[in-house]
Amino acid sequence: MKKRVQVKSKKLKKTSFLKNVCILLVAHVLIKIIGVINKIYLTNREGFGDEGNAIYSSAFQIYALFLTISSIGIPNAVAKLVSEKLAMGDTKGAHKVFKIAILTFGFVGFIGSTILFVGANYIACTLIQIPEAELSLLALSPSIFFVSITSVIKGYFNGRENLNVGANSQTVEQIFKMITTITIIEFIAQSTGLDTRVMAAGAAVATTLSEITCFVYLYRYYQSVKHEIAMEIKQSVNYKYRGIRKTVKDILAVSVPMSIGPIVGGINKNIDSMTIVRGLKNFMTETEAKLQYGILSGKIDTLVAFPLSFNSAFSSVLIPTVSSAKASGDYTEATRKIRFSMLVSVLIGLPSTVGMIILADPILKLLFPNQPEGAFLLQISALSITFMMLGQNINSVLHGLGKTMIPTVALGIGSTVKLLLNTILVKINPDEFILGGTAGAAVATVVCQILICLMEFKILKKSISLDWGIRDFVKPLIATGMMGVCLWFFYQTFLGIFSRNVSILLAVFLSVIIYMLLLLVLKVFSEREIKMLPAGEVIYRLMKTLKIY
Repeated sequence: MKKRVQVKSKKLKKTSFLKNVCILLVAHVLIKIIGVINKIYLTNREGFGDEGNAIYSSAFQIYALFLTISSIGIPNAVAKLVSEKLAMGDTKGAHKVFKIAILTFGFVGFIGSTILFVGANYIACTLIQIPEAELSLLALSPSIFFVSITSVIKGYFNGRENLNVGANSQTVEQIFKMITTITIIEFIAQSTGLDTRVMAAGAAVATTLSEITCFVYLYRYYQSVKHEIAMEIKQSVNYKYRGIRKTVKDILAVSVPMSIGPIVGGINKNIDSMTIVRGLKNFMTETEAKLQYGILSGKIDTLVAFPLSFNSAFSSVLIPTVSSAKASGDYTEATRKIRFSMLVSVLIGLPSTVGMIILADPILKLLFPNQPEGAFLLQISALSITFMMLGQNINSVLHGLGKTMIPTVALGIGSTVKLLLNTILVKINPDEFILGGTAGAAVATVVCQILICLMEFKILKKSISLDWGIRDFVKPLIATGMMGVCLWFFYQTFLGIFSRNVSILLAVFLSVIIYMLLLLVLKVFSEREIKMLPAGEVIYRLMKTLKIY
């Protein structure tokens, strides 16, 4: 028995900040890659395409809003409360938060699933005016209950700084989703004669099945470590009894404010689904309007969101890190990690933006050869990447500091501006004004993200001593500009030698290498920041040997 406990304790052992980041980074990137592959398959599949993307995406955004209301704030809220109690040695109190959260949000999730199922027809026909989405909404509705439960489990282990659990469950979920989606879509294609409405619903069914699979994985993991957790609870110190009602209030006091921001964000995402088709019908047919919405929501949003997977790891780890620092009163190390995370966001976001602007058309032709439209939309939307990444980190830090309403207010203002711009720009025929139509919605999103980022950053600077500002953009901008020139030059040169697709891959590969070398030559990272990297000590010694540092 003793040996068994020791083995289990390894599974529950805390991991360091950067190791947690690396764990989540690998998982998030893998998940995004699988998601992109899934989107490539669906968009290029005969019978699905941009129209299928429009139907599925419109239903998914509504589903995501319900999901946000019932569960999106849960992982961070539970992680925050659990990490604070563990920092004080209250293991028993941390587990009590977990148990009560399961019951509370399980009930909330059930109500959310019921409402979406019952209201599917009204939502599809009246709110988003895409009647074909009703079947997809019905198929997605059970997922809300299961996601609510899995969110609590992920939050509990995140609070214990054991991020392997959530990362592995998401990976399993996405792999299962991809396999199931392809299987169901192919079956439907053979059975219904390429019925786009049914195929979109099939993709929704695959989503629900993958969420159930994620729940089963997390439940089995919890069962495997339950004995070790019980042993820890027996050794708990500083436990202070709190009744169920008070504990529920504690959970809701954190989760509700954390959820308000994502709820507003969910509404923000649904602005496109509720305004684009309506606006475009002023100067084009309904079918053409759906195709335009499908291009933006299916392909463009997927590509723009991909770089964020590299950043999500930092934003996820920052909440328990800052919460623990706040509980202990030691902000020094937390501030260093915040600054490092924001620098990495800039170093990933800027080249991603430039790369998508320069290679927008060839990228779409490479990934979506059967449906390559949307280059101009991608170029506009790419401008929001860096601001979205910085916003992720700032949002997490503010939540960790307990300032949960600040991101909500900023997001509310940004969403209001986006709604106004959408209402004005989408109705304008792009033949009369280049930034009209769907491009107007993309512009509105960029403006929205810039406003949110700037407002949140201003509050952050007032809340914590953070030596970070415009000067930190100078070297990354220089490196990005030089990389962009090289990328364009390489691509144009290789086009005369190789095929378009090979030219893209070679140009990107060489440009990434040059960009990384430029970061070293320009000394973008300080000695301390280099040593924060995996194998940082070895890298720094090598740089010293090469006389770069």
